[in-house]
Amino acid sequence: MLYFLVISVFVYAQHINADKVPATVKTSFSKAHPGVTAKWEKEAGNYEVSFKESGNDMSCVIDQQGSILETETDMAVSKLPATITNYIHQHYKGSKIKEAAKIVKANGEINYEAEVGGKDLLFDSSGKFLKEEKG
Repeated sequence: MLYFLVISVFVYAQHINADKVPATVKTSFSKAHPGVTAKWEKEAGNYEVSFKESGNDMSCVIDQQGSILETETDMAVSKLPATITNYIHQHYKGSKIKEAAKIVKANGEINYEAEVGGKDLLFDSSGKFLKEEKG
């Protein structure tokens, strides 16, 4: 069972060297975020790059054609909209919000993510609960 767990982690997201990332993907990223050091992963056919910019921990998901699908920026839990923290306090009583992030999709849509009890809770820009994912 442990074997399958380890294999599933590697299938889900694999760290890769920058030389394994297609030039179109790297070019797209460096145009959007020039001069930052990137750590790359391959996930579900796309590329996820983690980096630090202006003091913020961030990541982008980029498809094989070089289109940035979304950009995620870590944020202080205290900066989450009140509707989100209220929802979490009502539906996840006694749980603490461990981390928070703002996600901006390619079309400009904004979502928020809150990590609670090892799960990622996703909300839209108005604070409406969207879904729960395993962290």
